[in-house]
Amino acid sequence: MPEAKDFVLNPNKTLTYRICAAIVSGLAKVLFRPSVEGAENIPLSGPVLIAPIHRSNVDFAFSLFISPRKVFFMAKEGVFQVPVLGWLLTRLGAFPVTRDTADRESLRLSEEVLRRGQALVLFPEGTRREGPTVEPLHDGAMFIAARTGAMVVPVGVGGSERAMPVGAKLPRFAKVHIVVGRPISPPTSEGRVSRSAIAAKTEELRRELEDVYAQSRRRPT
Repeated sequence: MPEAKDFVLNPNKTLTYRICAAIVSGLAKVLFRPSVEGAENIPLSGPVLIAPIHRSNVDFAFSLFISPRKVFFMAKEGVFQVPVLGWLLTRLGAFPVTRDTADRESLRLSEEVLRRGQALVLFPEGTRREGPTVEPLHDGAMFIAARTGAMVVPVGVGGSERAMPVGAKLPRFAKVHIVVGRPISPPTSEGRVSRSAIAAKTEELRRELEDVYAQSRRRPT
């Protein structure tokens, strides 16, 4: 299984990356007929943290075509153990994170991606959730944004819970609509950013994420 230490930050869209991204995005377009609203809200340059809602294991696939930028991923450790999928994710710029622990290596890599002006996909809910409500988020996304100066972009993904429900082994045909919200500025301070400032920005992200998720779910199927 690939480990975080094996990750190589290559900002270029290599031939392997292009092929893998074409396979994943092509399958997603056939299976889910995705439509995108607000793609222009993702900055075309500079550090940006893309923060999607997380209701399905296929959510990562939709980040590949909502922006022309190459994106990097922080993905749960277990998916790298799945044959073919682990290899594919590694080629797409993903690195593993051990959930429910202080994974310093994945945090370091996340910050390195952003400090080099790249785009990083991070699910701010921390794990896959159910239902229309966005519950209080982990502070991780805004903590990283504060340390790197990255803008944070909330993304609602409506319909992915039907595309691959909890417990499903394979994806199903389902219409998916994606709504990209406006970028949120990172927490700032003249000195060290306080926990209260990070918490306030995290709550702002939660509200915006709930809003774009509601918009994405209202789209006719």
